[in-house]
Amino acid sequence: MMTRKGDVLKRLVIEGKHELSGTIKIGGAKNSVVALIPAAILAEDEAIIYNVPAISDVTNLEIITRYLGSDITYENETIKINNKGLQNKEITSEYSSKLRASYYYMGALLSKYKHVEISFPGGCNIGSRPIDFHLKGFAKMGAKIKQEGDKFIISAKTLKGAEIFLDVASVGATLNLMLAAVKAEGTTHIYNAAMEPEIVNVASFLNSMGAKVQGAGTSEIQIVGVEKLKNGIVEVIPDRIEAGTYLMIGSLLGKDLVIEGIIREHLESVLTKLHEAGANFEVKGCKIIVNRTKKLKPVNVRTLVYPGFPTDLGQPMSTLLTQCEGESMFEETIYENRMRHIKHLNSMGADIKLFDKKAIIRGKTNLIGREVIATDLRAGAAMLVAGMIAEGTTIVTNIEHILRGYEKIVDKLSSVGAVIKIDEI
Repeated sequence: MMTRKGDVLKRLVIEGKHELSGTIKIGGAKNSVVALIPAAILAEDEAIIYNVPAISDVTNLEIITRYLGSDITYENETIKINNKGLQNKEITSEYSSKLRASYYYMGALLSKYKHVEISFPGGCNIGSRPIDFHLKGFAKMGAKIKQEGDKFIISAKTLKGAEIFLDVASVGATLNLMLAAVKAEGTTHIYNAAMEPEIVNVASFLNSMGAKVQGAGTSEIQIVGVEKLKNGIVEVIPDRIEAGTYLMIGSLLGKDLVIEGIIREHLESVLTKLHEAGANFEVKGCKIIVNRTKKLKPVNVRTLVYPGFPTDLGQPMSTLLTQCEGESMFEETIYENRMRHIKHLNSMGADIKLFDKKAIIRGKTNLIGREVIATDLRAGAAMLVAGMIAEGTTIVTNIEHILRGYEKIVDKLSSVGAVIKIDEI
């Protein structure tokens, strides 16, 4: 199956084993911008977001925000959103099904209008990602929730500050409840909040509008509600997942490859594991210089909530583990469908035995190019890494998943020596 965009079928064609040298600039974080754009509708008149990545998730959020009546301009990595024409309209499945992050309009519209109607969000099928935590939190603040088929109707006469304990430190629930709470009466406490850097980025944006959010980046966030929010401004943080993916590729193919525009603190768990594996890299301020390591040591990788090893890098890391000399273990603890790429890696010559959400990976194995499928965004990244190091040519289909989260990926890799292209059939 190839990707259909309009009436054109597309696939990624990769010629493997090319040395990479030069500089790759990291773009804005996908996991941040997908919450920042819905958050922007809380601004009274205008919001400005800098360092916006050119990815399809941004395009789809632009479509939803325009549908709601906001005026948007997007140029030079900057989005300006003017809300003077904003209206509270039902977000149908035509819009919401395009990406998971459409659910952030729940918190934003509920905060602004005390009423929202939205169909269930879409996104990658990486496992059960219920929005129960979001809905329970809204209910704690006084909202009434009704479900009609796949549509949620959420209303409140007034939203009131509440004590909310999350059973799981969910990034989506933490952000959505922050959005809802900024204009609630009184103070909201979110306990067991997710601590990802993207949450700090969104809190910064809300505070630029006059919100009172404290504790973002810790497990307890306090939000004191305000009556009115003014205009907002923010710069999207660098994408730590994009940086980690290119760092893994560089560990396998790099020759003084420079990954530029990173925040080291956001990558500590990844750098620690790569160091443990014997990867050859040096961090210099906001850049990392990485070189191919001929003999990588096996390591065990277990994905965890931040600051643990990120679930979004587990799949690309599993490809790197096929090149480590010995037995490694990769365990996914967050999403149950993160292992669908394993059969495709094995079809290329990997030696991986799968036990539910745990994989035993024996290396080093020589990978051979063939046609594989990107079953989701990060699985697509895993197949990309595999194609880069494989003998011969690898064809990756379903590439719309990859384009959701990696901006200008063909341009960036081609500029440092990769032989890669998007092929139209």
